[in-house]
Amino acid sequence: MEMQFDVIVIQDSSGGFIGFVPELPGCHTQGDTLDELMENIKEAAELYIETLSKEEKEELLKHKTEFMGMQKVKVNA
Repeated sequence: MEMQFDVIVIQDSSGGFIGFVPELPGCHTQGDTLDELMENIKEAAELYIETLSKEEKEELLKHKTEFMGMQKVKVNA
């Protein structure tokens, strides 16, 4: 079965990239290039899903979220 997930990508201060899969809590990785990041995040997501039971996979499919966009918020620090 093939699943598709949104990946949030940010660039770190060293010029590398970090990717997060919001629907898979704790699923994140990094890469020196966007191509490397996308290869790594695919592998990370596949490994994450391998750890799920059949019931957990079904639950994940039932509660699929739709990416709506990014917003910034200013806070006092």
